[in-house]
Amino acid sequence: MNNDRFLIVKNIKSFIISLENILVTIPKKDYLSRELIYEEALILLDNVIKANYEVDKDKKKDYQIVALAKVNLLDFFLERAYKLRYISEKQASSKANELLKINKMLYAWCMNER
Repeated sequence: MNNDRFLIVKNIKSFIISLENILVTIPKKDYLSRELIYEEALILLDNVIKANYEVDKDKKKDYQIVALAKVNLLDFFLERAYKLRYISEKQASSKANELLKINKMLYAWCMNER
């Protein structure tokens, strides 16, 4: 399956690109958080792509579960950035909605694989 036509991958790529604009607002003193957020988003993308190509159902399910966990972790990081006032409520809400959309798509994909 072509990754550009795979809607989940397309949405994750869009999320990562838009996330870059938010990450610059995180202070340099919180460098670890900034790098960790970006790294977790890339791991999310990586796991979805691996699950997409995996033929072994058990491995595919493992990749999907890790991807779902990464979405929840990213949501926590964004909530933390909002509470520390690194990002605005509007930015946090927008990114949370994008993650919710990705989460729903991943969950539906997992359910359809049964």
